[in-house]
Amino acid sequence: MSEHMHWSEWLAGRVIEEKNEPYVISGGMTTSGPAHLGTLCEFLFPSVIRDAIEKRGKKCSFYFAADILDAFDGVPVEMEKHTEFLKPHLGKPLCDVPDPTGKSRSFGDYYLDEARELMEKFGVKPVVVRINEYYNEGKFDEYARFFLKNENETRMVIEQTSGKEEKKDWSPIMPICECGKIATTRVISHDGENYEYICDKDVKYTKGCGHRGKNKISDHRYKIVWRLHWPVWKQIFGTSIEGAGIDHHTKGGSEDTCEVITLKLMKKDYHIHYRYGFILFQGKKYSKSKGIGMGVREIVTLLPAEIIKYMLVRPDLEENIDINPTSENLLRTIEDFEGASKLEQGKLDEMGRPERKRAIAFAISTNKMRWKSFLDLLLYYQIYQNWEEVGKKLNDNEGAFYLKPFIEEWIARDFIPEDYRFKYQAGKVPISENVKKYMVGISGGDALSIHNSVFEFAKANSIEPKQMFAELYQAVIGKPKGPRMGKLIEALGVERLKRDLGL
Repeated sequence: MSEHMHWSEWLAGRVIEEKNEPYVISGGMTTSGPAHLGTLCEFLFPSVIRDAIEKRGKKCSFYFAADILDAFDGVPVEMEKHTEFLKPHLGKPLCDVPDPTGKSRSFGDYYLDEARELMEKFGVKPVVVRINEYYNEGKFDEYARFFLKNENETRMVIEQTSGKEEKKDWSPIMPICECGKIATTRVISHDGENYEYICDKDVKYTKGCGHRGKNKISDHRYKIVWRLHWPVWKQIFGTSIEGAGIDHHTKGGSEDTCEVITLKLMKKDYHIHYRYGFILFQGKKYSKSKGIGMGVREIVTLLPAEIIKYMLVRPDLEENIDINPTSENLLRTIEDFEGASKLEQGKLDEMGRPERKRAIAFAISTNKMRWKSFLDLLLYYQIYQNWEEVGKKLNDNEGAFYLKPFIEEWIARDFIPEDYRFKYQAGKVPISENVKKYMVGISGGDALSIHNSVFEFAKANSIEPKQMFAELYQAVIGKPKGPRMGKLIEALGVERLKRDLGL
């Protein structure tokens, strides 16, 4: 990768150089639980690459596979109140499990609908494919027949690439039983088209019903096992490029199997593959089912989508991103984003590596900057409690109303950092002689000059600066610490502050 290139530029260049137009980028996920930042990357990263390809004047499609035929293997934390309703459906395909909320056509669709809403919020526009529909339409049938016909060779590839010996009753397909379960079935015999199965497996979270039945591939009552299903969907889509997490790319991972199955067994061209790091939550891997990590539904109420997008696309692709969503950390991310907005897109070639990548990440994240300063808006709203007034004072009406729902959410959640959590107290608490003397002596100025004037006053009067600031904070907000004093006095206005202090 060129040292100064953003990963999306480099991958787009590879696709154009190595594959034939029109290009296809694909991705996918199992819709088994609420979206978090890790699942967000599964459609965000492909979208970013697609945009980079199209930016070069090339045609590119993006298919996103909702792997909704996967077995329902556990009740997510947020659905635990529906456990009794959902329990009987464990082991069935997600698309056949009813949605306990009644909002979507299935349990799997409930989380797919959530993902669609997020795609819209983040400006991602793929062709969303419900994989069960492709199975019902017979698009996987020729591949199922191929793997059954070449069952021994297929099994050998999986064992060699995974480093694990499969069970004696291993089969390339997972039948769906009359009872509706897919997780508990196994194939007993087949002739390449017709197969006999039994539903008798114990998979810990559910047991088979014992039914013995017969189906044929053209009934579409099956799913190909994951290590074969993944390379097949890439053939169906005609994939030029698809990525996956680092776990799929470790020795013995799905990527190793996918490559050998495609090149050696199916004798097809192989797509460009890329890998991306883990999205961690306070050092732990996100988990949809266990409720580890702040869900995207929650974080989008605290941060605009473009900041979240920037936070995810700015690092190197294989870098692990550890999210620790304290207010202080989120404010640092906001300030980084605001700083990136000031980098001139027309001067990318003159920038060093870190600055160029920040500038590219900003351009990927949004087409315009919609506010001037998050912290200023937060500070002024704490003082004036009126968005029109805030917009007027900061000459940023658009920014005030754009960030209004986010800042109000920070306040409602008590998420504001301690220094910015205050009530205006001038005139309600006693003030020191030092504060009186300082306030009488200043006449105005911008935030920086006011801040510096406190240091100058302290020095001239042999006062420790730390003590002087503490006395000022006590007089204005009733506690010894707060936002930067220069900003605070500028926001209040010197004349108003003098008046309220009785000076």
